[in-house]
Amino acid sequence: MRKRSRSSTEQEYDAAVVSISTHVLDTERGEPARGIRVELLRGELLLAVRETDEEGRVPDLGGVELPADVYRLVFHPRSPFFRGIEVEIELAEGHYHVPLLLAPYSCAIYRGS
Repeated sequence: MRKRSRSSTEQEYDAAVVSISTHVLDTERGEPARGIRVELLRGELLLAVRETDEEGRVPDLGGVELPADVYRLVFHPRSPFFRGIEVEIELAEGHYHVPLLLAPYSCAIYRGS
């Protein structure tokens, strides 16, 4: 099988590095959601598993610089309704903060700063 040549744009995209952080807030209690398991996946490959700290944060989810690509964040809250909350995100170069606002029967995920 022949390898196709790659454009300079694709090569630049591969060379770009990203980092990801998150913050989980319990909107019912009005406080950080501590001890929430968060997984980072690239395709089907599990890259990292972390838990939110006392402030509900995971400051560097990947632990290392990651290549620009499509990633999945999977949150596992203690909730009467949600067993897992998953979001798929496409990341180019830079840092991305992806917070989760969590209530017993609703949630919101957004790109933070």
